Amino acid sequence: MSREASTPPEPLERWHDALTTLQLLQLDPQGFGGVNLRAPHGPVRDRWLAALADLGLACVKVPGSVDSERLLGGIDLALTLQTGRLHTQAGLLQQADLGLVCLPMAERLSPSLLAPLVQALEQGQVPASRHNDAPSPTRFGVVALDESVPDEPGVGAALQERLGVWLDLHALSPSDIQTSWKDDTQADGLQIQLSPAALKRAREQLPQVQASDEQVQALCAAAMGLGISSLRAPSLALRVACGHAALAGRSALQEEDLGFAARCVLAPRATQWPAEPSAETSPETTEDTIPDEQAPQESATEPLAPEDQTEPPEPPIDNDETPETEPQPEPNAQDLQEMMVAAALASLPPHMLDALMTRQGANSAGSSGRSGQTRAGSQRGRPLPPRPGRPGGHARLHVLATLRAAAPKQRLRTSHRKGAVAIRAEDFHIQRYQQRASSCLILALDASGSAALQRLAEAKGAVELLLQQSYARRDSVCIVAFRGAQAQLLLPATRSLVRAKRAMTGLPGGGGTPLALALKMAHEQAVQLQRQGVTPILVVLSDGRANVTLQGLGGRAQAQADALNWGQQWRLSGHRALWIDTSLQPDAQAQQLAGSMGASYLPMPQVQAQRMAVAMAAVRSP
Repeated sequence: MSREASTPPEPLERWHDALTTLQLLQLDPQGFGGVNLRAPHGPVRDRWLAALADLGLACVKVPGSVDSERLLGGIDLALTLQTGRLHTQAGLLQQADLGLVCLPMAERLSPSLLAPLVQALEQGQVPASRHNDAPSPTRFGVVALDESVPDEPGVGAALQERLGVWLDLHALSPSDIQTSWKDDTQADGLQIQLSPAALKRAREQLPQVQASDEQVQALCAAAMGLGISSLRAPSLALRVACGHAALAGRSALQEEDLGFAARCVLAPRATQWPAEPSAETSPETTEDTIPDEQAPQESATEPLAPEDQTEPPEPPIDNDETPETEPQPEPNAQDLQEMMVAAALASLPPHMLDALMTRQGANSAGSSGRSGQTRAGSQRGRPLPPRPGRPGGHARLHVLATLRAAAPKQRLRTSHRKGAVAIRAEDFHIQRYQQRASSCLILALDASGSAALQRLAEAKGAVELLLQQSYARRDSVCIVAFRGAQAQLLLPATRSLVRAKRAMTGLPGGGGTPLALALKMAHEQAVQLQRQGVTPILVVLSDGRANVTLQGLGGRAQAQADALNWGQQWRLSGHRALWIDTSLQPDAQAQQLAGSMGASYLPMPQVQAQRMAVAMAAVRSP
């Protein structure tokens, strides 16, 4: 299936899928994990959230500033200080039992909050906390509101993987859904809120929905074709398809149910374009060749008379059998797979898969993100959970955490005045913040060969786009150019767009490819940047055909070995990297070098500035 064959869905169809998801939340809020909603602040998201509130489901909001004790349950500080006795309160996850947990700004949740939330969602029970010795059983669904822009990291991967339906409403405008605003309970012919009788029938129908072996096989094959490696995705897709069939009162899955699951479950998780049908051997040709090969063997073992050889074509002509077989053609697994892949590709926004491909080979050891590495601080930044410590210097006292630590010990401290709170040194907690360092994009440009002028021109356009976008994030760009027998630092780390334009204007092209020297210089620049507190990210624009050694001499084998050696040195540094292959066809040497560096690999035979800028921006994301 070609990329041109997939056309983007109509806005009304995407909004209709979003409203259908609300019905699935009524039917089975815990069965498919929940919804990951990517949408900015605005009327479209407010309309969807208003429809969610009208459903009458128990929904508990968990803000990003909540601490672990409020999330999992802990001390009721106000009541404890008022009565002088220890009182505990249920956590937010316990209050959401058999309901929904709403996560505003879910992309900003800290790992310390995501970990117990994912554990509770996976195991069906709230993990034990400091004041709860045993875990308490609870089941809930999650509605994660992702407010990040397309070039920012979204919700944590562990939570995203466990949410069945992913919705993206960025492309919708109020005019696209204005017809659905006339009635709060009905939109575009779809009754959003199910009546009690209809909800009861659908819940009774859900356990009876059956999926055939071909449909399950098609779901798994479609997930593999889209590059989805997790087994949880086809399982969630099957659950969503069964819920969609139960809403329609069907006891067996149909193409409409599988198509909805492909659009809302599999398509947002896609990481690659599926293989072209022409590149694969079709099952029809294999089925046709097998009987032809088996026919001579059967005739050799059992000789048939001429009359017997003419008998097999007769049964399909019988008038009694044709009316029964022709009106009921059942699609096979391959047909269902092609249908689901087509539905998934039609719902993908442009440039989505190119951005995802750059993250597949990212170094797992790297900690650099879109805005640089994270580091702990005590003065400014994003607040972190407080920890025990002594205030003084730059460390500030966290009053609430200190009182919370002292509250359970008040009955043991009887020497204090009546009405006062006895606080000891071991109760002190200090505030902590998370700061992000700026990042620097080291661009290694291959200026060798006849196509150097085109590569440099497009790379110049990509660098200009990046510098325009990175000024607010205080990020910088460093350019290393290599050609002939040397590599030179064309542009030190800078945020100046004027300097970048001047540096790349008079760069000549042609000559050999000293790739090892370029990787060595990029590694040296990365060490200097890291000492300054800047996170380095390397982007190599080359075909990977090294033919100049570290000593500046010719020799393709030794040059390739030197490049692999310095590629491994970059991998050991733990920083992110991206290799953009400029060969006409994906080159094995470039893939090997990208693998040695732990870098993402993106083939780009026709270098385009806009596409290159999107790929470079994507590699900044964690």
